[in-house]
Amino acid sequence: MPSLLETIISFFRPAPYPKDSATEPAQITRSKVLVIVYDPVMDAAGTKLSKTMKWKDTSELITGFMADILEVSGGMVRYEIVQRIDVNEFPAKTDGFRYTPQTFLDVWNRTSAPHTPQEVNYAAILTQFNILNRVARSEIDEVWIFGFPHAGFYESTMGGPGAFWCNAPPLANTAASKRRFVVMGFSFERGVGEMHESYGHRAESIMEKAFGKLTGDANLWKRFIRYEKSAPGKAACGNVHFAPSSQADYDWGNMTPVKSECYDWLLNFPNFKGDIRTVDASEWGSGEIRAHHRWWFNHFPRVAGRRNGIHNNWWQYIAAPQQVIV
Repeated sequence: MPSLLETIISFFRPAPYPKDSATEPAQITRSKVLVIVYDPVMDAAGTKLSKTMKWKDTSELITGFMADILEVSGGMVRYEIVQRIDVNEFPAKTDGFRYTPQTFLDVWNRTSAPHTPQEVNYAAILTQFNILNRVARSEIDEVWIFGFPHAGFYESTMGGPGAFWCNAPPLANTAASKRRFVVMGFSFERGVGEMHESYGHRAESIMEKAFGKLTGDANLWKRFIRYEKSAPGKAACGNVHFAPSSQADYDWGNMTPVKSECYDWLLNFPNFKGDIRTVDASEWGSGEIRAHHRWWFNHFPRVAGRRNGIHNNWWQYIAAPQQVIV
């Protein structure tokens, strides 16, 4: 029988990784989403900001994004919008400031400077829409907030017990949700490609954490994100900003041919066969943002099995960060 000291030590010891398996099934993640759209009315005629500025239709953005994620994940991630809330107001900043239609247009037209602090008041939003309780009751699994330039949203941020960096600091005082959740910050000024950009940085943060305890060859995430400039002669799939041939951020259209193991990841993972091919930007859309990000996501492993405690289906971490062992 363990001593009291041993019991206390075991209680605080980090949970071990699950045992490796060659057959553990890849899990499909079904995620329930609360969508909040900040699209304030700008004039007496009732014209909303998105229409005034001739920006994108939020419904079309959601439809395109969800279809892409379903496809590139091989059906492993299945989002469901359980509620959409359209909000006729400018969200409050951390100091309580809110733009008005006129002050926002002044900033947009560069006749006045953006308000500082710029960050939105996430705590107020979590309270207003009862998000922590809704996550705790499994009514929702994550939140997508649509805003606009200067609204103050991060591309993504995480809340809940054990929340960690998700392209932004974790949300404070959110343990009442009882599990981790992500709040995405999208913009209807931009397109589906930029939604993938935000989601891609989320994926980078989560996979960095998932593999954080592994080093050397065991850290497959570090291998996956190699590109020619960072690892000459050892390029794989790159990251959100750098394709295998990129020489700078967003240089997805660089047509320089490079040798890459990207096909080994796509076709053979986890049993690599040394499939090295010469590729260039024509593989991932010749510089088009949505095409590159779809290509990149499509190379994420999504097969059965677990190695070094990490499942061979990475999507179940990206879409369900509570599964990451911290």
